[in-house]
Amino acid sequence: METLKELRDDIAAGKTTSVAAVEAFFARIDQFEPTVGAYLSLCKERALEQAATVDAKIATGEAVGELAGVPVAVKDNMCTTFDATTCGSKILENFHAPYNAHVIEKLNAADAVIIGKCNMDEFAMGSSTENSGLKQTTNPWDASCVPGGSSGGSVAAVAAGLCAASLGSDTGGSIRQPASFCGVVGLKPTYGRISRYGLVAYGSSLDQIGPLTHNVTDAALMLNIIAGHDERDSTSVPEDVAPLKDYLAELEIPFEELKIATVPQLNEGADALVQKAVSEALAVYKSLGAEIVEIEMPHFDYAISAYYVIATAEASSNLARYDGVHYGHRTADPKDYIDVYSKSRDEAFGAEVKRRIMLGTYALSSGYYDAYYLKALKVRNLIRSDFTKAFEQADCLMLPVSPTTAFKIGEKTDDPLQMYLADVYTIAVNLAGVPGISIPAGFDENNLPIGLQIISEAFSEDKLLRIARMHEKETNWHTQKPNL
Repeated sequence: METLKELRDDIAAGKTTSVAAVEAFFARIDQFEPTVGAYLSLCKERALEQAATVDAKIATGEAVGELAGVPVAVKDNMCTTFDATTCGSKILENFHAPYNAHVIEKLNAADAVIIGKCNMDEFAMGSSTENSGLKQTTNPWDASCVPGGSSGGSVAAVAAGLCAASLGSDTGGSIRQPASFCGVVGLKPTYGRISRYGLVAYGSSLDQIGPLTHNVTDAALMLNIIAGHDERDSTSVPEDVAPLKDYLAELEIPFEELKIATVPQLNEGADALVQKAVSEALAVYKSLGAEIVEIEMPHFDYAISAYYVIATAEASSNLARYDGVHYGHRTADPKDYIDVYSKSRDEAFGAEVKRRIMLGTYALSSGYYDAYYLKALKVRNLIRSDFTKAFEQADCLMLPVSPTTAFKIGEKTDDPLQMYLADVYTIAVNLAGVPGISIPAGFDENNLPIGLQIISEAFSEDKLLRIARMHEKETNWHTQKPNL
């Protein structure tokens, strides 16, 4: 199975064509999509037209973009003019956006071929993709297991070879956790590094778009395409504040005098084989000359509590717009305008979305704002401070991605708290706004993938990718693929 960069180079060199690549991926989709269930929509006709256009440009020597002719996929919470944008929800099942998200514009400008939009937990609320209101996605390594979430479809599509790379979004671990579960690379960039224009909001101060790929090189290539300032997003950081880098330029140069921080008391909460995989990864870095230091993150334990106040409060506000009037699902034969609002939402929102809206509305309500929301914001600042102190002592922090490997479909659906704990190691990264990456680091006794999480300071994606690449060059975990 070719990587994103290999396929791009082969198309550019005339060793294959974009049309042939698109047809090959759709042949795999025809074969494996009924089992994996990665896509909510496919646009074969449009993809073949795009591919033919790219092939014609290459044949005549015209300039083409950096991803010319390569088939990629996107999570279905990114607005596109060419297909429905559902967010995995019945309330938006027939919604067609009037504009493209910024990242879609970037992919189009790079001449990438978008072949479909991927399944997800409804409005990105979940850790298993079981909360999708439209279909179930399975883990390509074991169809009885979840792929993780909320970007489960985007990850499964990459892991199963149903696209060359994809985009997901990460609000509390939604790129990194499924990447770990499915054995691919998942990068959550710094908050503000990639425009959220056209990303349907869940938690506006937490959401960030990022790439899902077969290896670190491909993640760097995708980041080169989609990163950068966008004046349409007020939270997009200007490049004079945080200059853009060529993330491929120094990727192969090992990081000298690397100092890695670990938090022993946190690691102890993971399954034994997850702990073992992290320890073995640290041993790889130690063999390369890295120094391992143990630190404390005293407020890390409060991350879950703070997150589920802040994220649900923002969700309550963001999802108020789905009212049965402006767009989206509208109930049949309402009695009055209150009926339109309440019945439309009740009929089309799933149980988890309703749960989070109610939690957030309660946290923001009169008399409880100070006790919950304001207190959670204060805890968020303490968590940010923990990360700042950590990066004063080390170049990066290494942790598990999730306490377990992929669990069985249906195993945690009746226990929301246990489901929330699947993101215990990833949520603090979003609260702090710093970048994190999940890279393949081993397998458990059932041949299910285990990921290693690497975290660095804000806007240091170039360093983060170089550190991740050091491990990748010394191991072959990223080359192992599911036997579908």
